[in-house]
Amino acid sequence: MARYPQLSSIDLVRACAGSKDEDAWAEFIRRFQLVIAAAVLRTARRWCDPSRALLDDLVQDTYLKLCEDDYRLLRSFRPRQEDSIYGFLKVVAANVVHDHFKAAKAVKRGAGQSEALAEPVQNEVPAPRRPFDLVSQRLQLEQIDKALRQVTAGKDQERKCAIFWLRHRQGMTASEIASIPEMGLTTEGVESMLLRLTAMIRDYFRDSNPHREVKVLKRKNRSSKRTGT
Repeated sequence: MARYPQLSSIDLVRACAGSKDEDAWAEFIRRFQLVIAAAVLRTARRWCDPSRALLDDLVQDTYLKLCEDDYRLLRSFRPRQEDSIYGFLKVVAANVVHDHFKAAKAVKRGAGQSEALAEPVQNEVPAPRRPFDLVSQRLQLEQIDKALRQVTAGKDQERKCAIFWLRHRQGMTASEIASIPEMGLTTEGVESMLLRLTAMIRDYFRDSNPHREVKVLKRKNRSSKRTGT
């Protein structure tokens, strides 16, 4: 299994799509479990207040979806950039959740009325942005991610990084993040970790270049204060 943690996300997906290697899939789950779980939680909350058991089932259903038809979805995945897999997995997970609840509604109301329940996931795709803005944002995120990896090196790094990006890229509140079973934290615990990580990243940039300001983090923190999260 030693080689799989060193693979890029694109190469890891290819490894999983091309074989039933248990070590490859163990790394896939370790790397993407929180992304899938977060997407399942956010989508399920549009329909109801889901129980932990239901969330666990929907996460498992997402993996089954990825594996069905000899890994058809993974084999058809064509990344445009290194982190495209995250958006892809969120769409797959969201579709699985929508399908689950639409099927449940169809049973109650009759299959003839189920079409009215359609809710296209594509509506979640953000509006196009200017190329310069996209490049600028990507460079900022890459710099922050590099700093984040440096300050969280060691035990529990993946969970800390996931919490940080679920807040600052996905816009999830501390309570939403805490409700993901895999996090194992209370809302207060998530808030405390986010504050520590933000301070550590600022110190990292301050030590590296005293004149640099991490504007992305400042904007995110101001937004958090306005929303009370």
